[in-house]
Amino acid sequence: MASSRQIEQAAAAWLARRESGAWAGTDQAGLDAWLAESTAHRVAFLRLESTWNESGRLTALGAGQAPGAAPPRGQWSASPLDRPAPARAPMASAQSPTGGPPDLARLVFAPRGKERPARWPRLLAATFTGALALAGAGLGAHHYFYGVTEQASYATALGDLNRVPLSDGSGATLSSDSRIAVSLSRRERHIELQRGEAFFEAAKDPHRPFVVSAGPRQVVAVGTRFAVRRDGPDLRVVVTEGTVRLEASPDAQGHPQPTTLLPAGSLAIASRNGVVVRTGSVADAERLVDWRSGFVTFRDTSLAEAASEFNRYNARKLVMGDADVGALRVGGNFRWSNVDAFVRLLEQGFPVRAEAGADRIVLHSL
Repeated sequence: MASSRQIEQAAAAWLARRESGAWAGTDQAGLDAWLAESTAHRVAFLRLESTWNESGRLTALGAGQAPGAAPPRGQWSASPLDRPAPARAPMASAQSPTGGPPDLARLVFAPRGKERPARWPRLLAATFTGALALAGAGLGAHHYFYGVTEQASYATALGDLNRVPLSDGSGATLSSDSRIAVSLSRRERHIELQRGEAFFEAAKDPHRPFVVSAGPRQVVAVGTRFAVRRDGPDLRVVVTEGTVRLEASPDAQGHPQPTTLLPAGSLAIASRNGVVVRTGSVADAERLVDWRSGFVTFRDTSLAEAASEFNRYNARKLVMGDADVGALRVGGNFRWSNVDAFVRLLEQGFPVRAEAGADRIVLHSL
């Protein structure tokens, strides 16, 4: 299966060929066949075509032209869109390097400033005189080996992201509207996911397991990279590196629950009915945490599910006007901050009508 980048490059190549002027009936047939292969193909082509039409003419194609002179369509046989897109990097602006209209396909928001975690003293020891000296030394030693060395809480607002460095060398990236409580001791590194989703980069320390708890379940790692999301009573775990252990609290009768090992590439959904695990490639798992770069990725996803994902990041909600529109299947890579562009693509490529309001956009089937 082609990656999102490969699909975008193929769509760009088709658009460049069509706009070159040397376009025959066989070319149109080939494009139609390519579009029919996948919803992701269709969405990628519509996205580029929309950008082309709205800008009128990409300024990047104007190399060698006199200032202010717009070259006619069909003058070139290739487009800069044929070139592989550069690696994503945080940008404060999407302004084209040639001074033309913004390149909406490369807009990435810069990460938010880091919060400095509050720190507790690493060692509490008292020096006593007389009979209390021995007891004081004993308490100090107990705290050194077992006591808490760091406690802090971090949260993000709706539409915000924040990467938090931890004192043990680990890191946590909070998604939109999320909250964690950190408690690091000399025996365990414990994170409570109280709301939302977070991606964790656990530094290797075999003597101190890295534990993320969420309700009655917890994810245990030593040195790995994984994401945990709370969806009401359900839990989603995505592993992009290493192996983690998904555990559950004993049942009402005190019976221990099964433990699930999740290697890299795993997606696990834990609910009241048990744990469902899907194992794929690491690349597939990475796409599920693209939100760290400002994107959401869909593969043959129902429009209702896609809307729910957009709603995690935006105050203006997408609402299904009827069951038929919610059942439509969509695919592609989208910026979660640009819900209006997503809705425009739906109206252009699908039997969808959008009814926009101040706090919601209701989608209806045609």
